[in-house]
Amino acid sequence: MIECKKVSFSYPPNETDIGDREGHGTLRNIDLSINDGDFVLLCGTSGCGKTTLTRLFNGLIPHYYDGKLEGTVMLDGEDMSGLSLFDISKKVGSVFQNPRSQFFNVDTDSELSFACENLGYPKDEIIARVRETVKDFKIERLLGKSLFHLSGGEKQMIACASVCVTAPDVMILDEPSSNLDVRHISILAKIIQKWKAQGKTVIISEHRLYYLTHIADRFVCLAKGKKVFDLSTDELRKQDTEKLSALGLRTPDIRYLEPEPTGVAGKQALCFEKFRFSYKRQKECLQLENFCVPKNEIIAIIGNNGAAKSTFGRCLCGIEKAGMVRDGDMPLSYKDRLKQCYMVMQDVNHQLFTESVMDELLISMKNPDEQQALEILAQLGLSEYAKRHPMSLSGGEKQRVAIATALASDREYIVMDEPTSGLDYKHMKEVALCLKQLKELGKSVFVITHDVELIYHCCTYVVHIEAGKVTNQYAIDKSTHTFLRDYFLLQ
Repeated sequence: MIECKKVSFSYPPNETDIGDREGHGTLRNIDLSINDGDFVLLCGTSGCGKTTLTRLFNGLIPHYYDGKLEGTVMLDGEDMSGLSLFDISKKVGSVFQNPRSQFFNVDTDSELSFACENLGYPKDEIIARVRETVKDFKIERLLGKSLFHLSGGEKQMIACASVCVTAPDVMILDEPSSNLDVRHISILAKIIQKWKAQGKTVIISEHRLYYLTHIADRFVCLAKGKKVFDLSTDELRKQDTEKLSALGLRTPDIRYLEPEPTGVAGKQALCFEKFRFSYKRQKECLQLENFCVPKNEIIAIIGNNGAAKSTFGRCLCGIEKAGMVRDGDMPLSYKDRLKQCYMVMQDVNHQLFTESVMDELLISMKNPDEQQALEILAQLGLSEYAKRHPMSLSGGEKQRVAIATALASDREYIVMDEPTSGLDYKHMKEVALCLKQLKELGKSVFVITHDVELIYHCCTYVVHIEAGKVTNQYAIDKSTHTFLRDYFLLQ
């Protein structure tokens, strides 16, 4: 059993902070009891305190993160502040929002066995545990691979599996679906059901609700560090949709999503020729000979993890040398595309370099304009962070900063790799609006995504890639949206 008794927590002030960041990651007077075997889903807007609450449950607060802590957090009747992280880890397993932050090895096999080895399990037991976990997660094809060669979703599955191997009594997951394809979201849901059947306590901080509404026992919503409600699944479904949206919650049921009207007929085409690519000492992962998409549209690139969607995006931008793009009659070599394309990477930590958010936008501009940069930050709800160091922001805030730099770049072709990963409903809508604005400016936008809600809010065309090949493509309209919805429902 986990109990919070009058718990308040605030992080120490950052020297780059400006203004009031009330509610950002703080907790205020939280009373919460989670019984053994409960599945509790923590929800709410980015910065509401969900991740902070998980850090209290796994002992990272106060053992790793500094700050002012009041009240008591109990684990099986013991004050967690008096327990070592090692003792807590025997009972509590954690999967972080960014899987890279919890890897200790360079290959999948070593990572899967690491926790058991660290706890001193016999070799035969380790082998048996790893084998069973690999079977449950259906990740046999990932064995023997370098972690550096995995997609974001594949890394996420390895992170979840590596924690599951030790079979802790409590499983804590922070945004576990953020980089997962629909197939692996379905697998994760089945694994969670298995944990419940085994009597494990499951605590998940999550923005996507639809794949968990039939499993979760309780939904605990936070806003500005305070508990807003603690509802059962039936009680949640009875709540007004607008009320849930105002609290930053995604839809509990994607069956009722409707696409916005599109108009792609007769558009000039972007054509891709001989997009074939392989990484060093690996077989060819991208095999796109010839296909075309309409220009000046928002194109969703969908498919399973490891299908080469991100590789396609890198080749499109000229980051990898592959193929030719024709804009009508105009050929674009990879060198041309390097100048005309801008990519927001899946892991935005790789592309944030400067000392402030404002500087990130200014270096992305052909002609730096601070007033224009401020306007872009305002569009994405980032005005108060203009002078903050990008690395001091939350994962969702970093994501929005990277998107802001894409807006500031004013390039002709924008590629975004999972731009709404870890974003709540409000900020997902803001991103969708920005993509629509780019389209209105005549830009061609490619969105690599597993976010069906984002697709329905702004995308106009879909390209489905599997195993490095285009398997389907179509405009989103009344005749195709059912097919798209079923793809996300039935995987």
